[in-house]
Amino acid sequence: MTDLTHFVLGDGPRRVAPFSHAVRAGDFLFVTGQMPTDPSDNTRCVPGGVEAQTRQVIANLKSVLLGCGAEWERVVMARIYLTEFARDYAAMNAIWEAEFPPGKLPARTTVGVTGLALGALVEIDLVVAV
Repeated sequence: MTDLTHFVLGDGPRRVAPFSHAVRAGDFLFVTGQMPTDPSDNTRCVPGGVEAQTRQVIANLKSVLLGCGAEWERVVMARIYLTEFARDYAAMNAIWEAEFPPGKLPARTTVGVTGLALGALVEIDLVVAV
């Protein structure tokens, strides 16, 4: 049976609900969906539309990975949730693609949703090989 390690990071993004930042199971780290909040303020999303929010979500994800001893380059799978799919899909994609070397994009699912916590426009969770 695989041991589980739960990460609740004191110096990671402040959580908006009761969950672990990530859980390690065997050779994989499952990272909870991150919101576009300032790491020190979990009460509201950063302003500036989906571009700013996508950048903040990625920064928050990288912060969690760092706190768990994992690397952004080892992202295997991402799930991306957008509240304004038709409007924001292309802008989010441009930012996402720029975060990875050419030809090294992780597997991904992107879905439109009716709402996210704090009125966020985007949320992203990850599976990472460790």
